[in-house]
Amino acid sequence: MPGDPWIWDATGTLEALGAADVALWMWEPDRDRLRLTGATRALGLGPLAPDCSSAALRALSLPQDRAVADDLLRIQDPGTEIAVRLRMRGGVVCIWRGVWLEEGRRAAGVAAPETKFAGSDQDPLTGLLDRKSFVLRARERLQTPGRHELIVADLDRLRRLNEALGHERADLVLAALGSRLAAAFPPEALLARIGEDEFAAFTPAEASPGAEALRAALEQPLRVAGFDIHPTLSIGAVGAAGGADAPEAAELLRRAELAVESAKKNGGRGGAAAYGRGLETDGLSRLALEGDLKGALGRSELTPYYQPIVRLSTGALSGFEALVRWRHPRRGLLLPEEFLPLCEEMGMMPALGAMMMREAARQLAAWRLRHAAAGELSVAVNLSTGEIDRPDLVSDVAAIRDETGLPPGALKLEVTEGDVMRDPERAAEVLGALRKAGAGLALDDFGTGFSSLSYLTRLPFDTLKIDRYFVRTMATNAGSQKIVSSVVKLGQDLELEVVAEGVENAGMARALLSLGCDYGQGFGYAPALSPQEAEVYLNESYVDGAAPLKARGSAG
Repeated sequence: MPGDPWIWDATGTLEALGAADVALWMWEPDRDRLRLTGATRALGLGPLAPDCSSAALRALSLPQDRAVADDLLRIQDPGTEIAVRLRMRGGVVCIWRGVWLEEGRRAAGVAAPETKFAGSDQDPLTGLLDRKSFVLRARERLQTPGRHELIVADLDRLRRLNEALGHERADLVLAALGSRLAAAFPPEALLARIGEDEFAAFTPAEASPGAEALRAALEQPLRVAGFDIHPTLSIGAVGAAGGADAPEAAELLRRAELAVESAKKNGGRGGAAAYGRGLETDGLSRLALEGDLKGALGRSELTPYYQPIVRLSTGALSGFEALVRWRHPRRGLLLPEEFLPLCEEMGMMPALGAMMMREAARQLAAWRLRHAAAGELSVAVNLSTGEIDRPDLVSDVAAIRDETGLPPGALKLEVTEGDVMRDPERAAEVLGALRKAGAGLALDDFGTGFSSLSYLTRLPFDTLKIDRYFVRTMATNAGSQKIVSSVVKLGQDLELEVVAEGVENAGMARALLSLGCDYGQGFGYAPALSPQEAEVYLNESYVDGAAPLKARGSAG
């Protein structure tokens, strides 16, 4: 009714939107018109108001965000929700939220500074609780007597995912995992995204589906922007009794995150662990380890160990992969997961990578001189993340070959998909130079899922390595078996050698051989061996005519 104080007028609406730093938008694809009103100037949208074309929105967006602008403008089914993070020239970072209307003819919604959304109790990307709100609500739940369970899941290799896909597409993966988490747990569960790559679920123990149910739900394959993604999670769990003596919620979360770190350290990618008091010493141990690590490279405590690579059809030894170990003077032999993250934080990776190449090549050259039958062996060395961009890499390879006299291809460098996909054109240039310098090239952990297959025909790889996760689970997971089979077939079509990691027993070796896989490595043949042990293994394999293989074995 006229004069009714509860009826909104246009002036009052615009003033309210301006004061709240919020803009309304409506997109009409048929007219190529984006209409804006509200706090457009404060958000950096002034040049587009009151209306503009799609080209104008793209032009005002930062170059690296133009693909995001395209996602905002792309016609979708009615009811499809929109949530994008878009940066504009001269403006603040904004979250655009909205929905498609009327058979895809219009979309409408709001745009506001990212900080406005962050001020709510929800994670803006997934719609789950944020960490602070999760802790507050878990604290309330813990006042209720009874058993409670907290499960934390950490997405493995998010940094590699960001490098390969870009942050915006990687965010789509995180958003999808959030939706899957919500579907896997009962409505009364508290669900949150508690870190960049961490999710949490807090439930009464009797209502919890458990850690493995969470894994089964979240580790299903995804397809994002034309890329097949196969997420894996490291999971930690902790139980607690509610009531007057219940632990503080933040303390319970810390314990679950300790369990996640233990799962990563002991189980590798896709591991799981429960909290125990023995985990509490790890934080103090890390500080001491950092001090010891500073001089470890100069004292030759960091050294290559060698895991055999075997031709599956004959059992003949084909070569070794050099894997770093730390001979700690007090703690004994330490595995890479116990110190490589520290090496990376301390900037030691370039020097460590150069040492591994040099020492592995020297060791192979020595074996070839002492053993006539070793003349066809090769040794593979992993390039760490970003090492492909190391300025001296190509010249180091050439110098090492000159020093050792190794023939072309005897020294193989293993490169991850993430390193290649971060800048495929630059990677093609460096890999071509490495090939000319005489290095063999292997694409490591192939099948982890976020690569475009088109680059394989353009880059000078001679080997594909199938990630151990798919090899380990192919007998129980039909998806893993299909991935292994597809990678082997792809290698055959492109005339590339295929190496399966994680071969733990004869059954696995037979299954891989039946698919046409060329080579295997894993605990079924041998763990990584010291140089002296590797030479004994080399001698025994030639005397016996084949590398020894376990009939059955557990993961190692």
